[in-house]
Amino acid sequence: MYDREARFKMEDTMNAARIEYTEKGVMHMASRRCDIIRISKSGAVLAILTHFNLPKQFYLDIPDARITKVGCMLMRVNANNTVEVRFLRLVNDKELNKIFVYSTHPAHRDRVLDIRG
Repeated sequence: MYDREARFKMEDTMNAARIEYTEKGVMHMASRRCDIIRISKSGAVLAILTHFNLPKQFYLDIPDARITKVGCMLMRVNANNTVEVRFLRLVNDKELNKIFVYSTHPAHRDRVLDIRG
């Protein structure tokens, strides 16, 4: 299914995020910190600070932009502590703009939040 979807252009960003998933079936929720280093409407590249086993499906929270529970599917684990994920739904332009406003990447330094929308 994911190989037939249209690919959107990835943009560099730097946002703090949190991965939430269930361990041992449905016993309890676990969460790990990560950084979003590239993002598009349909996927992202995450940098994980420590090495641990990720499940195939999990939730991504971006607390600065107040975006919660974005469903993700693990696509690839790279050797340089980065993982590529695809979102289970497309991130709309308003959410993407909020992510770029709260980004610490130099390319998004002059982005502002539109309060009219």
